Amino acid sequence: MDEHLFIYNNNYFRVGDPVISAGNRALRYGDGLFETMRMHEGRILNVDFHFERFFSGMKTLQFDLPEYFSPEFFLRTANELLLKNLNQKNARIRLMAFRGDGGIFDSENNFPGYIIETWPLSEKIELNEKGLVVDIFADARKSCDQFSNLKSNNYLPSVMAGIFAKKNKLDDAIILNSYERVCESAIANIFIIKDNKIYTPPLSEGCVAGVMRRWMLEKFSLKKYSVIEKNLSVDDLLDADEFFLTNSIHPVRWVKNFKEKVYGNERVKEIFECFLKNI
Repeated sequence: MDEHLFIYNNNYFRVGDPVISAGNRALRYGDGLFETMRMHEGRILNVDFHFERFFSGMKTLQFDLPEYFSPEFFLRTANELLLKNLNQKNARIRLMAFRGDGGIFDSENNFPGYIIETWPLSEKIELNEKGLVVDIFADARKSCDQFSNLKSNNYLPSVMAGIFAKKNKLDDAIILNSYERVCESAIANIFIIKDNKIYTPPLSEGCVAGVMRRWMLEKFSLKKYSVIEKNLSVDDLLDADEFFLTNSIHPVRWVKNFKEKVYGNERVKEIFECFLKNI
């Protein structure tokens, strides 16, 4: 089959086919969540972390889950879609769950619909050769509550941060939380290195509970470094020796420029090599 497909509620559709109504709560209110996963050489990286976050998020959003909703079901369904899209080895997979039609007080039900999409990716996972240029997005502050850590469909601060970055010829933009502290970037979690300590904001600071962030905290294994959760200020970023971002598609990317600061990447290279050896 030479046409690119996606899955909506157990059915295949061609990319571009309309599948939801104007009354859909995901469209109206951002009522749902999503996972973006990287398949490398036929295996989804950190797959257990992804599904733990996905099902925990659906519980937080009070979905009534059908019995067939399980990691095994979504893995099987995603693999069937990858087969039809002729891409079974290296791919980006996006899984989204959302409530159906209705208003704020009168949703039809609390059962989730779902969409799975796939795109091809390079077989190589590489550290960015050119360092990122980033700055602060000043027009929004992220709240710190039980919903802040979700990969929510209600992603407006990040969307606007992305628009800001593109207009200002930046590679990404830093979002602060309601306490004026560092939260995350538009599409990634934030890490800085000072001496041999690696720091990242705790989840209580409002950042998304990133899968690569969790890998850094639980599986990163270079003994000369320690990874510490710590509230970070803008001054902490400027005082750092090195600065990098993590997400599932681009596991480690180093930042070269933030405001007037220029960073190297010697230690980030070590961290990236550690990741490659453990995938």
